[in-house]
Amino acid sequence: MKIRYLAAVFTVFMGIVLAYFLLVTGQNEQAALDMVYYNKELKEISEAVRSGIEKENLEAEYDCSLLFLTDEDYKSRLNEALLKGYVILDYEEDGQVAGKVIWDRESRLYQTWKSRMRREIVIFWSTMLAAGYLLLTILYLRFVRPFRQLQVFSAEIAKGNLDLPLPMYKHNFFGAFTESFDIMREELKKARESEYLANVSKKELVAELSHDIKTPVAAIKATCEVMEVKEKNADTLEKIKVIETKADTIDHLIGNMFHATMEELQVLKVRACEESSTLIPGMFENLKYYGDIIIENEIAGCLIYMDKIRLEQVIDNIVNNSFKYAKTPVRVSFGETEEGISIMVRDEGPGVASAELALVTEKFYRGSNAKGESGSGLGLYLAKNFMEQMKGGMECFVEKGFVVNLFLSKV
Repeated sequence: MKIRYLAAVFTVFMGIVLAYFLLVTGQNEQAALDMVYYNKELKEISEAVRSGIEKENLEAEYDCSLLFLTDEDYKSRLNEALLKGYVILDYEEDGQVAGKVIWDRESRLYQTWKSRMRREIVIFWSTMLAAGYLLLTILYLRFVRPFRQLQVFSAEIAKGNLDLPLPMYKHNFFGAFTESFDIMREELKKARESEYLANVSKKELVAELSHDIKTPVAAIKATCEVMEVKEKNADTLEKIKVIETKADTIDHLIGNMFHATMEELQVLKVRACEESSTLIPGMFENLKYYGDIIIENEIAGCLIYMDKIRLEQVIDNIVNNSFKYAKTPVRVSFGETEEGISIMVRDEGPGVASAELALVTEKFYRGSNAKGESGSGLGLYLAKNFMEQMKGGMECFVEKGFVVNLFLSKV
């Protein structure tokens, strides 16, 4: 259908060109053969002679011969013109014949035909050139440009740029073909996004499991330390030592796995919901195997935004760090404001240097007091991140020990 459309356009265009040629040819032939044309020239020549223009100039301008009765060869030249069939008209002065104006009909027709053909050839080839450019433009817009766009599109897809749409035009010959390519791009984009989300989900699961396993392993290690102090039997002590060694190995492997996973993940997911603040003291009670945890006051009962699992991880990280580095009892106090609940966790150790205080919540940062102690430098980083995602916050400072202040927003 569209090929026939192009053929029709080209046929109409060529018809216009041929009609123009016929019109020009008819006009030229009529002008060359009509006696009115010669009479008009005769009148112009007569006026020019009376105005004093030289004979030779008039003959050159009008492509004719002027014979005056006073010319010596008047009769011979007139007879020759009559024999050759030239166009002869009388030249008059004051109502009397004063000579003849002679036109070489065949020469005039030849010159007219030659001039016309030269002009028509120029017009024809100019028109054909314009028609060719028009046809090439149509072919480019309808055929070549869509393929070039497909070439650019394919290169971008190969580079991994799946956000670049492939433009489609209303009268595109390859509309369905182009649409199929764009659908392919969209499906590839969906597949890549699904793959990315699946990989992130797997890594988050590994990170969560790694982090959660560290808590029971820490409990096993703490229990072994208590049993080593109380147990007197040498054989039992040896077995406790084996358990403690294996727990250290597991803790080290889990730490490595967690560290490697967190390098690829920006943050673990937090799902904050409405929970009772009275759940928080129990989270500290569950960590007393680390050592003495002193809760100084009761917490105000209210609804707060909290992810219970993530808050347990935050508290576990903070308490574990206190017993690991300060090796002193931990004191916990609660406060309440109109905006939310504050939880202050304080140890009695030396704290950290003021120059390092701003860095303790940075990813993979470990302070100078961490030498000789296991760890990945992610505990406080994750704690701060979790608290912020729960619409709360966390700040650290040194005041007669290292202090971590947690804040949870009220509902």
